[in-house]
Parts: sequence; C-alpha cells; structure tokens
Amino acid sequence: MLDWLFPMKCSTPPGVFVRLAVCGVALCLLAEVTPVRAVAAPTQTRALWVTRATLTSPDAIRQMVRAAEAGGFNTLLVQVRGRGDAYFTSTIEPRASELTSKPDFDPLKITLELAHAADLKVHAWIAVNLVSSAASLPASRDHVVYRAPEWLMVPRELVAEMKKIDLRSPAYLGRLARWTRAHAADVEGLYTSPLHPAAQAHTVAMIAELARTYAIDGVHLDYVRYPNESFDYSASALEQFKAVVLPLLSDRERREAAARELLDPIAYPNLFQEQWNEFRRDRLTALVTKIRTAVKAARPEAIVSAAVLPDAQEALDGRLQDWRGWLDQSLIDVLCPMAYTTEPAVFQHQVAAAAESAGSRPVWAGIGAYRLTAAQTLAHIAAARKIGTAGIILFSYDALIAPPNSAGTLSELGRAAFGAGSH
Repeated sequence: MLDWLFPMKCSTPPGVFVRLAVCGVALCLLAEVTPVRAVAAPTQTRALWVTRATLTSPDAIRQMVRAAEAGGFNTLLVQVRGRGDAYFTSTIEPRASELTSKPDFDPLKITLELAHAADLKVHAWIAVNLVSSAASLPASRDHVVYRAPEWLMVPRELVAEMKKIDLRSPAYLGRLARWTRAHAADVEGLYTSPLHPAAQAHTVAMIAELARTYAIDGVHLDYVRYPNESFDYSASALEQFKAVVLPLLSDRERREAAARELLDPIAYPNLFQEQWNEFRRDRLTALVTKIRTAVKAARPEAIVSAAVLPDAQEALDGRLQDWRGWLDQSLIDVLCPMAYTTEPAVFQHQVAAAAESAGSRPVWAGIGAYRLTAAQTLAHIAAARKIGTAGIILFSYDALIAPPNSAGTLSELGRAAFGAGSH
C-alpha cells in the first residue's frame, strides 16, 4: 500500500503486501524481544501527537479517532494551540485562521466527544513559548505578536539594533521576523519570553481557561524552552536582570558594571554569566509552576506532561530547560523525551537515560515515526517498552497518514505494535 512502510517493489497487490509485511515485522520483533506482549498492560500509554492540521474539519477528526482506536492507541495529544492561536473556543487567544470560515466549529469539543466515546484520553497539546512562524506572520491583528511585541524574545545578535527601534513600530516586529527567517535552520519562529511577567500571565490565563472549559485528561506542554542559549536579550529582560543582580553587588562591582554598560548593552549578562543563566532558567521554571497550579486548580486529575530534549544537560545548557528540576519539584507528572533519532542504539540510550533521570516519574518515549520505516518504528516501540517506560508517543498521526499512506496504515501499524484487542 505505501512506500513509507516498505519501499521495495513487488507484484503483490499493495494492500495485501502491507498487511503481510507489517504482521511479519511484528512477529519478528516479538520473537526477539519476548517481554513486549507481557509488558503491554492496559494502563500503558499508547499515544499519538495530532497536529492542528487534522483539527480543521469534523470528518478529519472522526477519521483520526477511528484510526487511533482501530490501532490500539489509547491517548491523543491534540495541538490546540499551535502558534499563539486557538483551536478551541477562547476569550483570550485569537481563533486559528484556518477556522474563520467555520464559526460554529469547535475542534477540541468534537475531539473530546468522539475520543471519550471511544475510550480514548485527550490531552491538550500547547506550544507554550513559540507563538508564530517567521515566514508567515499571523493574519489576526489580535495576535500576541501585534498586541505585545515587547513580549517577544530577542537574540543576542540583535540587541544593539533593536534598542534603536520603537517597540510599537512595525519595523520592530519586521526586523525580528527577518532575522528569524534568515536563521530558520536554528530557530523555529517567534517566541514569547518567560522573562516578561505579562507574557507569563497571558499564557497561564489561556491554559487556565482551557482547563476550566473542557473535560481534558491532561495538558501537554511543548516549546516550553528558549530557542537556544542566545535568547532572551530583549530590553525588558535585560532591565529585569539588572534589577535582580544590582542589590547583590558590592559598591566596586556596581561602579565597574555601570562603566562597562556605557560601552556594552549586555554588560550585566556578560559580567555575571552564571547568574544570567540561572535567572533565565528560574523564570521558565516559574512559568511551568504557574501553569501546573492553574491546571490543577481547574481540573485536579488532569495530567501535566512536557515534551523535552532527551538529554537533560543539553536541555539545561542549550535551551535553559531544567526538566530535572521540574521533576524534582513535582511540576510535571509525565516526562516526554523527544528521542527522534533514527539510530536504534542512540534511541535506547536517550530513553534509558531520561527514564533514569525521571526515577519514579512516568516517562512516555517520544518516537519520531515521521523519520522511520514501519520496521524501525516497531523496533523503537519494542525498545521503549523493554526499557520499562510508562508509554510511547508517535510523532505524528498526520505524518503517518500522509500520502502515499492512509489512516488504514496507522491502524495496521498500531495493531502490529500492540496486538489486536489491546485497547
């Protein structure tokens, strides 16, 4: 049926070939990794990341739920806030432009109704700090990038230039977008800053409203990090850090810093690098703390999970994402390492290391199935289960059904991985 599953060509009718091939791969894996079937307890999470592309019509949602159920999946992480917009009814966030022609359509409401009827759990997947593509800016003038450009993160490279541009001028957002487009290989888009109190308040209010309004089973945090260690050098962030660090300095250090600042607009981060890194990490952790508090206040049983870089030290240093600290402080209930490698040994190492760091906390291994063949995906699932993770998540439903694949392909893959009747 599909090249994604097995790229070799043969004269066997495609549909028959896929069913036989997937079953054959599953049998081989079960023979090699005998504990797989035994580990598949009913409570193990078998999840799919579902991007906002599927949330644009009731028919697409119905097909997605049917395919997930048929494949033995039991959890859907649906992207209801993709880029600072809402695929649900919100008084805080602008409605996604893809939904403007369907004013009565509520993607999250329909997903919850259909999924819960099929005994599937639904987690609201939120892009926390990433709020816009730089290649195509939002259509709605109510979007945060227009309403509060001062909330956007600024890269170190642009500090001097951005200080000369009026925050409310279109030139400010335009310059930041152009720079980001030129660095698209490293930076996904425009991010709001956890260093800005009002930006934090906006994000928390949006998630709190969602949790109050919808009977979600969890909130899944994505992009809860900095683009890299060279952000956020916005004027507001620099002033806040200066205000925090000044009382800790001696008179001599204050004089030296003031003299240095006359020549260097980022004198304080340069002089106090360790404190600067700690300041940025702590503010991000504060945002996670507020999100958890809001979710639990509205829906105490909801699970708070986070998609994170699988290497804890790389996450801490490169993205200022202290997920080990979040676990230690019980800020997240489930850790979801994005182990998107195609290398089996690297995948096993990343997932095992994350599980060790998590200790008793559940880990759902994030598998980059969009980069893998069916055989590789099944092998990664088997490896994660052998390690003893509490579940797996495939990225993504949308990629796995894209032509030449179909929803039937995903169902067959799920049945091969989990066995018939494992729902």
